[in-house]
Amino acid sequence: MRDDDPVRSWWGWGWEDQALTDAECVAFGSMIPGLADTPLPSPSIGDVVLPSPRVSAPTTLAEILTDDPAARASHARGKAYRDVIRALHGDVGAAPDLVARPATEADVVAVLDWASEADVAVVPYGGGSSVVGGVECDGDGHAGVVTLDLSAMDRVLEIDTISRAARIQAGVLGPALEDQLRPADLTLRHFPQSFEFSSLGGWIATRAGGHYATLHTHIDDFVESVRVVTPIGTSESWRLPGSGAGPSPDRLFLGSEGTLGVITEAWMRLQDRPAHRRSTTVTFTSTTDAMAAVRAIAQSGLHPANCRLLDPGEAALSGAGSGAAWVLVLGVESAHHPVDATLALLVDIARGHDGTPADPAPPTTAEAPTRDRAAEAWRSTFLRMPYLRDGLARMSAISETFETATTWDRVEALYEDVRAAVGDAVRTVTGTDGLVTCRFTHVYPDGAAPYFTVIGAARRGSELAMWDEIKAASMEVLTRHRATVTHHHAVGRDHRPGYDRQRPDPFAAALVATKRALDPKGILNPGVLVDP
Repeated sequence: MRDDDPVRSWWGWGWEDQALTDAECVAFGSMIPGLADTPLPSPSIGDVVLPSPRVSAPTTLAEILTDDPAARASHARGKAYRDVIRALHGDVGAAPDLVARPATEADVVAVLDWASEADVAVVPYGGGSSVVGGVECDGDGHAGVVTLDLSAMDRVLEIDTISRAARIQAGVLGPALEDQLRPADLTLRHFPQSFEFSSLGGWIATRAGGHYATLHTHIDDFVESVRVVTPIGTSESWRLPGSGAGPSPDRLFLGSEGTLGVITEAWMRLQDRPAHRRSTTVTFTSTTDAMAAVRAIAQSGLHPANCRLLDPGEAALSGAGSGAAWVLVLGVESAHHPVDATLALLVDIARGHDGTPADPAPPTTAEAPTRDRAAEAWRSTFLRMPYLRDGLARMSAISETFETATTWDRVEALYEDVRAAVGDAVRTVTGTDGLVTCRFTHVYPDGAAPYFTVIGAARRGSELAMWDEIKAASMEVLTRHRATVTHHHAVGRDHRPGYDRQRPDPFAAALVATKRALDPKGILNPGVLVDP
């Protein structure tokens, strides 16, 4: 690593040199009445004091296991608002006793064999971008905790250009994956907001949502087969375009969040890189019209790549609108043919629901993408938002999100109820009005995925307790509407109460039995999805 290489933030989002300065934190925080006048200092990893490791690395694994304090602290938690606030107040919690960095699948097997014998909990770790408490573990009931960091297993091992698929190691982060596919002119084209800092294995383990707002909305759609190391052996499914042979083995591990095994490789379906793109925005003055337009688009079979609907507050927050209207961001793309006609059809649908389209951006290529002003403002803010959240956290603001999904017949009522209930919770908890905004990140023929942002003024030192109270109110309203507790951020530890209410009892019993069968000692990510 060169001295001028960017450095990952150990406590907050992204790159250290991209974080807001103190002055930027103050300027940004001044937009929210009631915040502190000065930001909390960015924590230094050198100031973190950790307890001594409870377990030691065996001699046979000394080369891949470390108890280095910096490594332990940087693997202690994910990147949720709760994680950032705790780090800002000097609390890194129960850091792992050891961090393992396997270079091969054989190393993974060796770590699991040792951990099973030594009764050490193992937390699989990709990019560490979890926002639901998915990578923190106190190890209660076990001799200690090892974080299994797969980042050294980061190669595309094989590309099948005939079937358009690739065998890829699970530890590869998004940018490195795309760089390795580019010489073959192929792409996975899965771009979650965490793309820079999340891994293929993490996407699969959490059923991550990605680039496409319609059709291929989750990583599930791109998985051809997976290879998983469990404490009782290795599971590898056959490569097949489809199969009716009983329950899918891949589905067992998609969304398993490191509780059933460690994903080491996957064959992934690829695509040709898009050569044609068009985008535009459409505004609506009516909530009902905006949602009806998006529903019609989702049911049209035209499958736009981007179909993000921003409510007035979200549009203003991102700079895509004035705050007086809903803004629909539309985008279409193709590797094979111009997409002007498709965009025109989508705009016609929106216009039929009293939408007012902007002038479309000029035709674009993969090398020279262009967007209209509102679409570009939304995209820029979308990529920058996690850094802005950390800046607000330093000013002791509440700044966090949650997402859900429900059917079209319930969407508008859910939207209105969440805004009212969570708005009331913010007012009750903080004593001031906050901001509750929403965007639809993914849409389906039968429903949509609303994604809410909550911003409010907290009391310094009480930020975490205040957010937890607001989050509890949000989970109650989601459950009341039978909306999912999470659409694409996984369950982790934060969403366990809502997940337990959502899943059917017979399925819960089957999941517990599966956990016992694959992980008899209960060492894999204990507390996630099922009780230890």
